[in-house]
Amino acid sequence: MRFIFKTDYEQDIRILKHPGYWWSYGLLMAVLLAVPYVLGTYLQSQIVFVFIYAIVGVGLMILTGFTGQASLGHAAFLAIGAYTAAFLQKNGVPFIVYFPLAAIIAGGVGAIVGFPALRLHGIYLVIATIAFAFIVEEVMARWEVVTNGNEGMRVKTIDLLGQPLPRDEASFYYLCLFVLVLVILMTLNLLRSPTGRAFVAIRDSETASQSMGIDLAVYKVKAFAISAAITGLAGVLFAHKMSFISPEMFTLQLSIEFIMVIIIGGAFGVHGAVFGAIFIVMVDPFLTWMKDDVPGMVAAVAVIFGATADKAAGIQEVAGRIGSAAGLKGAIYGLIIMMFILFEPYGLYGRWLKIKLFFELFPLYKKATFKRQKTYVKSERNR
Repeated sequence: MRFIFKTDYEQDIRILKHPGYWWSYGLLMAVLLAVPYVLGTYLQSQIVFVFIYAIVGVGLMILTGFTGQASLGHAAFLAIGAYTAAFLQKNGVPFIVYFPLAAIIAGGVGAIVGFPALRLHGIYLVIATIAFAFIVEEVMARWEVVTNGNEGMRVKTIDLLGQPLPRDEASFYYLCLFVLVLVILMTLNLLRSPTGRAFVAIRDSETASQSMGIDLAVYKVKAFAISAAITGLAGVLFAHKMSFISPEMFTLQLSIEFIMVIIIGGAFGVHGAVFGAIFIVMVDPFLTWMKDDVPGMVAAVAVIFGATADKAAGIQEVAGRIGSAAGLKGAIYGLIIMMFILFEPYGLYGRWLKIKLFFELFPLYKKATFKRQKTYVKSERNR
């Protein structure tokens, strides 16, 4: 068990609280830096998608996890960043210019979206962000002069100061890793600032935060802008990773996947964005494995338990049809969300904290340590 005695404010807001953090995160960084030299191209590509989804997850965490504002329209901000990159690259603008410019444009659009959302809460805010996502998708399909419509746009290799960064090379992997680490560090510093503390206060109680002098309108718009800007950065990387973008790639289902990142990972810390991104990106290979290999395994088990060859073949065919059923992925996603909301509302990061605390306090650990306390401000009970 580790005891930390804090003696000043600087120690309280320090990002790395004790030397153990330096060792653990240093080891993690060393492992990530070694990945291109150890793993194959496929797994390296999947990890790049984890980085991109984690960047979006951190941006969404600022808006939803820390400020308490729901959004199902972040695929639109990803699309804005991606199309900004594709259009400006097509017109000869270098990466070092259009990369931050995509974040600025996406952040500006996020601020615009934040204004009409000021008077909306809960399901009404969700509906407004869904409507915004549909509008952006329609604009991308109709504004053919800029977006090339439904035909899509090709995105060439990144040219970073004369150095090409192909999407399947280690250089692009390191770029995505660098952006993720930078975004996480900026977010942690934001949370230590007055702005970040205001975000958390708004999430906990709008009435109490307003009584303390926090301007709800200003900080909600800031949250939308910052979240959208970070998602715009991820959109640039996403466009270069895919090398081709079209409007049907940025649908409502993608926004739902982004929400799942923070629900599954845990919506109360940036670690949750990373855990959730790993889960969401790796669930597709898992479903593919289930569809391709599980029917054969089920048939083999049936033979072991005495089934005839014809009956085993029939079982394999039925299992194959179930695995190929339309909408199976969405149904599994919905089931996963329900299970996490009901049995692990703190997500994977919350479960990790419980396991960690269990070993730290063993044998004095109590189940009530993480029991959720329901507290309400009297004026907000009926929201």
